[in-house]
Amino acid sequence: MVYGTGKFCVMESDMQKQRGFTLIELVMVIVILGILAAVAIPRFIDLSGDARRAATDGVAGGLSSASAVNFAARSVNTATGVTISNCTDVANALQGGLPSGYSISGAAVIAGGTTTCTLINTSVTPNVTASFTAVGIN
Repeated sequence: MVYGTGKFCVMESDMQKQRGFTLIELVMVIVILGILAAVAIPRFIDLSGDARRAATDGVAGGLSSASAVNFAARSVNTATGVTISNCTDVANALQGGLPSGYSISGAAVIAGGTTTCTLINTSVTPNVTASFTAVGIN
């Protein structure tokens, strides 16, 4: 059956076509989003511990690099760099010094030798530790 005249004619079958989503489709989308949120949120909450660990590892890597560069520079010219005879001396080789909230456990470093030292991030509870290598030089 045809309703109207001219350009504005509408077939009966066109009037019965539905548009949009059914209630079941909308509920299923909400359920799926809820499940994804329940799985994803705990992973984001736990990232703060990973960030603390990564920051501590980054500072430890910087200390290892500073110690190696200091050894190379001081081997060429004793007027450059700093003397490293203890793990805590490596902080002086790091440009800008040791960041606040970190400490280094003291251990002797023999000239020309290497020692594994421990960096402690004291700004977080529980404290996070990381190891770095100190190269001794007079």
